[in-house]
Amino acid sequence: MIQRQHRFWGRSSIDRVHKQGRVQRSKQLNLKYMPGRDNWRLAVVVSKKVAKSAVTRNRIRRRLFEIVRLTPIQKPHDMLLVVHSADLASMPALELQRIVAGLLSKSGISDTITPKERD
Repeated sequence: MIQRQHRFWGRSSIDRVHKQGRVQRSKQLNLKYMPGRDNWRLAVVVSKKVAKSAVTRNRIRRRLFEIVRLTPIQKPHDMLLVVHSADLASMPALELQRIVAGLLSKSGISDTITPKERD
């Protein structure tokens, strides 16, 4: 789980990012973002249309929170990860990390290099 300072409080902040934020897209998820104040904040949205089971939705949410938590973020931004595929629950961790790192680097939030597979 991410620290309290990196979580959104209230629906209005999430709505503002959703409506006014810029978007980076991949096949499985979208990253909506806008400049923040002091720290970065993150919310993960997984709809019931994506996965009917709450267990699956929560697994996706926890995996994405952990990947972003471990990624060094240089600039304070408000970020919203919107999931479009239930495949993220069973996707290999390295591949999921590569997708999220690609979105963060395209948006300029993080300068991380996508991890490479070990031989």
